[in-house]
Amino acid sequence: MKEKVTAYLSEIQNFSPENNEQFEIFRVKYLSKKGIFSSLYEELKTIPNEQKREYGKLINDLKNIFENKLQEFQKKFNKKEPKPTSIDLTLPGNSIAIGVRHPISKVKNELCEIFLKLGFSISEGPEIEDDWHVFSALNFPFDHPARDMQDTFFFEKTQDILLRTHTSSVQIRAMESLRPPLRIIMPGRVFRNEAISARAHCIFHQIEGLYIDKNVSFADLKQTLLFFAKEMFGEETKIRLRPSFFPFTEPSAEMDVSCKICKGVGCNVCKYTGWLEVLGCGMVDPKVLENCNIDPKEYSGFAFGMGIERTAMLKYSVKDLRLYFENDVRFLNQFI
Repeated sequence: MKEKVTAYLSEIQNFSPENNEQFEIFRVKYLSKKGIFSSLYEELKTIPNEQKREYGKLINDLKNIFENKLQEFQKKFNKKEPKPTSIDLTLPGNSIAIGVRHPISKVKNELCEIFLKLGFSISEGPEIEDDWHVFSALNFPFDHPARDMQDTFFFEKTQDILLRTHTSSVQIRAMESLRPPLRIIMPGRVFRNEAISARAHCIFHQIEGLYIDKNVSFADLKQTLLFFAKEMFGEETKIRLRPSFFPFTEPSAEMDVSCKICKGVGCNVCKYTGWLEVLGCGMVDPKVLENCNIDPKEYSGFAFGMGIERTAMLKYSVKDLRLYFENDVRFLNQFI
């Protein structure tokens, strides 16, 4: 028995396989059911009891040496070598998808560019405002419905601090801090406590314009808006002004543009009228000028305001305003 164990030990220590196939043959030779270790343990049963302890230890030591050697061979033959690259470096690189501006941002920038051509500059203001800049200075009576909680987001425990409901608050800040002549546009986000639907949302964007100078007339307003409509919706676009009412302008009007889808004939988009409402406008009320310490006897002006979402819906024939806020890639990919 000792001679066999010594011979096997010498074979294990001197064995050095050249490939994985030789290693596998060596492993099976010793560890299979009919392998060397199985035969040694079978032979151990025939050894006298007083010698079993000695020979059992020899076999176990041999097996431990074999298993250590086995681990060395496994590390050697299971080591993964890096695969040669199959990339053709002469081929052009993969194209990377480049993001684009949101349709609301695109329309806002387009609107700004149109009025910048007319000499307007851009002015911005805070989204959290006070009652004076949002309502009182703009000639809203204290009992006006817009002050009610159903339309306005007031901050808790106060009726004076609120989220602005229109960007007209920026007009007041501009007239308070600057002296005429003024020619500014005010893009920004506004908030109203309204139910969300296909045509309304509690958050939306506006752009308003203000022109204050000596001898400004309604004719100046009309020509400004006609230029805007033709630049935005096409040279063939027509406009019409309908009498309306706003607390901060007098006289006031709503402006419609001819429907570009049906060319004024009538369709379901324009409700078969041939016209689409775009914005509200009018001459700045003298009381508003007085509130901002501007002499209404010396200066006059006009103001206008429109929803950017509404303009984008008309430009791109989108029928559901909620699509602008859902970040649906299928929808946004159309504007690439």
